[in-house]
Amino acid sequence: MSIIKLPLHFEGSQGEKTLYCLFDSGATFSCISAEAVAGLEILLKLRKPLEVATAAEGHYLRINHSTRLDFYYDDIRLSDEFMVIPGLSEEVILGVNTFQKWRIKLDFEHDKVIIEPEVAKAILKKAA
Repeated sequence: MSIIKLPLHFEGSQGEKTLYCLFDSGATFSCISAEAVAGLEILLKLRKPLEVATAAEGHYLRINHSTRLDFYYDDIRLSDEFMVIPGLSEEVILGVNTFQKWRIKLDFEHDKVIIEPEVAKAILKKAA
């Protein structure tokens, strides 16, 4: 597991702010702290809470809410669902589900995130 941490601009229906985002190849879901999402977007209560394993053996985390946010990397607009985690140690964690959706590549040797602007634009056009 490797990580890269960068400030990214986030936007929701209630506001916008810059948050430090951890690109974590060991995380499945993208997550945001309850404190960081405040003032950005409305939280959606999950019909059935998610129980997800953590790095600590035998320890599970119960997730009750999610939200959808737009975020920008080098002026490339991306969006995804984020699990809302109270007391999360980071403001935002981007996980592999988001990497796969947007075909994000991580270059850990140079601490770089690689997003092809043409790919992101093509994905957004398909969704429109």
